[in-house]
Amino acid sequence: MQTLANATRSMAAIVAVALLLSARAVSSSRELRVCADPDNLPFSNEKLEGFENKLADLIAADLHAQVKYAWVRQRRGFVRRTLKANACDVLTAMPTGSEDVLTTKPYYRSTYVFVYRTGDNLQLRSLDDPMLRRLRIGLHAIGEDGANPPPAHALARRGIVKNVVGFTMWDVEGVQNPQGRIIDAVANRDIDVAIVWGPLGGYFARHQKTDLSIVPVSPAIEPNGIPFGFDIAMAVREGDAALKSELEAALDRRRHDVRKVLEDYGVPVVSSDAPRSSANGLPIK
Repeated sequence: MQTLANATRSMAAIVAVALLLSARAVSSSRELRVCADPDNLPFSNEKLEGFENKLADLIAADLHAQVKYAWVRQRRGFVRRTLKANACDVLTAMPTGSEDVLTTKPYYRSTYVFVYRTGDNLQLRSLDDPMLRRLRIGLHAIGEDGANPPPAHALARRGIVKNVVGFTMWDVEGVQNPQGRIIDAVANRDIDVAIVWGPLGGYFARHQKTDLSIVPVSPAIEPNGIPFGFDIAMAVREGDAALKSELEAALDRRRHDVRKVLEDYGVPVVSSDAPRSSANGLPIK
């Protein structure tokens, strides 16, 4: 009888282990389908070197899933060509308030920043600083349609135009990481200051031998409603509240890891108490 009991217990243990392994196999087969740009550091690339790649891995691991990418260049119509085309289920970084998507609670907030050589001691803080009228200012021009970022509109409103130098972000043949050329120009003294989206400034400034200062542009919102600071979240298809809730729960559980990734990539994070703005006018992530 004792032998039979032992055999029964052993069989039960074997069955339990088999069920556990089976459950893990089912769990690990889940895919988190993410759309991302294949060449857009510091955000993402096909080598998985961007901070959005790292965040996608974090969230997928928390959900016991594996990331499966659909690589789509982030241009006009990005949502239409990704979520709406069922190419994926998640966009890893979208400003809250973006149209045609359902966004999670934000996991960081950043802003446009001044980037200038620390040794020049410019002490720039505001676009109303009279010094900007005589400095060579670098700005990104976004997209083939010539769309410009909020700082371009704000400077134009102040009549600061002739001393502005435009830099393209996309598809510069033979140039690695064209998004960072504007920061190279600051370090090489081709321009005096760049005004760029914070994550771009923070990341590429860290890769320069010249010591560069990263200073948030103040105020967060221009008097005519042009925003400079944005809450950034993950996005899913409209109506997919279940996946949104899953992502929010994972982001909450891994919030310290998320913060560490942002710090590692030099992303300037501003207070969540700063004035809120919609996604209108944000030309890049």
